Amino acid sequence: MKRSFSGIQPTGDIHIGNYLGAIKTWAEMLDEYDCFFCIVDLHAMTVPYEPSAMAQRTLDAVAVNMACGLDPARCTIFVQSQVQEHAELCWILDTVTPMGSLARMTQFKQKSEQIGGDVKVGLFNYPVLMTADIALYKGEVIPVGDDQVQHLELAREIIRKFNNTFGPVFPECQPLLSKAPRGMGLDGVNKMSKSLGNHIGVTEPPESVRQKLATAVTDPARVKRTDPGEPTKCNLYHLHTYFSSPDEITWVEEGCRSAGIGCLDCKKVLAENMIAVLTPIRERYEQLQADPDVVRKVVAEGADRARSIAADVMAEVKAAAGLYSG
Repeated sequence: MKRSFSGIQPTGDIHIGNYLGAIKTWAEMLDEYDCFFCIVDLHAMTVPYEPSAMAQRTLDAVAVNMACGLDPARCTIFVQSQVQEHAELCWILDTVTPMGSLARMTQFKQKSEQIGGDVKVGLFNYPVLMTADIALYKGEVIPVGDDQVQHLELAREIIRKFNNTFGPVFPECQPLLSKAPRGMGLDGVNKMSKSLGNHIGVTEPPESVRQKLATAVTDPARVKRTDPGEPTKCNLYHLHTYFSSPDEITWVEEGCRSAGIGCLDCKKVLAENMIAVLTPIRERYEQLQADPDVVRKVVAEGADRARSIAADVMAEVKAAAGLYSG
């Protein structure tokens, strides 16, 4: 089986945008690929965070991913900082990575503007560590959203430069693009984001889901209930395509265009369908939270497997690079 690598930061509540855009796809890949899923806590250090909360957020992220369908019996789940070879390979890849390539990264430019003048080297170097994450396990298939395509193209470039310089150690990874839409924020403008507060978490209780959807932005043309609209311009319509049945989607499309239903009607149906999908996830997450040793065992076993592979790959890297082995 080809090997796949995916990473997610422990930066707070995992929301339905993460679920639809990444985790749902990961769970569907388990029987087709040798899947490695990493909680990338080193990446999370590139922006300000509360150190006292990091460890628990990391375990919470593991629990949520397991609750969403990542079965540790069928994949490897581990924490990035527990495998020191990630940082070691990052440095070696730094030696073949042009600074100009990193400076062109759109995400670096955007985050630098948000931060202001105090931009850290780690944020600049983020894509090299991402490349090391993938290359360390000789990842071949990398599930990404369109916001990470530029980083993955740079990863392919860095891998080519290493192979051209030292020999063919790494396969050139290929993207597996997410089919989920980007515009899923409840504000109707921005991508769903924890920092913007326009999200629904996958472990939120039913009443919270209903309340958030009740105030979500819909088609701007539908000011009154009798105003016809265009469902494809409604942010919540795209969520219906993931949570509602084909008959319900048709009902939304026809009712919106004819003004036969109101936005509140549409929201109520979406809320109940979303709750039906999220309830088993929340219940499984609560079970894991009640027995944290289960999560710790998964992380420990995942780290053991990751370390064994990483050690072999780093030995190959050092030999190719001519580093002294003793």
